[in-house]
Amino acid sequence: MKEYLKSIIELNDNRLSRVFGFSIQVLIILSIVTFSIETLPLLDPQTRDGLEVFELFCVIVFSLEYLLRIYVADKKFKFIFSFFGIIDLVAVLPFYFAFGLDLRSLRTFRFLRLFRLFKLVRYNRALKHFGRAISIAKEEILLFLFITLILIYLSAVGIYYFENKAQPEHFSSIFESLWWAIVTLTTVGYGDVVPITIGGRVFTFIILMVGLGVVAIPTGILSSALTRSTSTLKTSNDEKMD
Repeated sequence: MKEYLKSIIELNDNRLSRVFGFSIQVLIILSIVTFSIETLPLLDPQTRDGLEVFELFCVIVFSLEYLLRIYVADKKFKFIFSFFGIIDLVAVLPFYFAFGLDLRSLRTFRFLRLFRLFKLVRYNRALKHFGRAISIAKEEILLFLFITLILIYLSAVGIYYFENKAQPEHFSSIFESLWWAIVTLTTVGYGDVVPITIGGRVFTFIILMVGLGVVAIPTGILSSALTRSTSTLKTSNDEKMD
């Protein structure tokens, strides 16, 4: 029985496993949709009751799935503390935290239901492929994030020295200048805080040019990683066929 359940739950290449995976995906998406519908202010009581019943159904299914995954896991503690094990647990925790209680502070746990979206990664091949690409390029991505944080800080320091005296209400400190640095370096440019000195405007132009590269670099990293992931997967499949 354990091996039979494992062949279905672990997404092997059989019909029951595909049906199981597809059903869970549909249920995850529907649970997120109902979560959004629950926020409508003029929702009638009957509809709200129906949504609560559906949420109870989802929680039962996801809880059973979580328990079954622990049951079929070869290393149970390793699964429980793995990424997907934690996601599976967090996906159902909000219901159990709020069950029988009406404390406003516990309502924040309802947002943890959004973690169910991460469960889709397990069942979707495209998302798994993307996750594999991120894993391949994780060192490059971490390096890029580290350099980006340094650039944001240096941008905040630079604009502070150029604009502090001219606009003390917006650039009173380096910490206050970080907001400008973030929206400028990412080329968002909300326009709520803009430089008015010549030095500040020249500095902003330089940061905007750097920002174009900051936006483009992750695309190149992920594109390269996806190509490498595809090549690795194709090579692996060819070796299996041989």
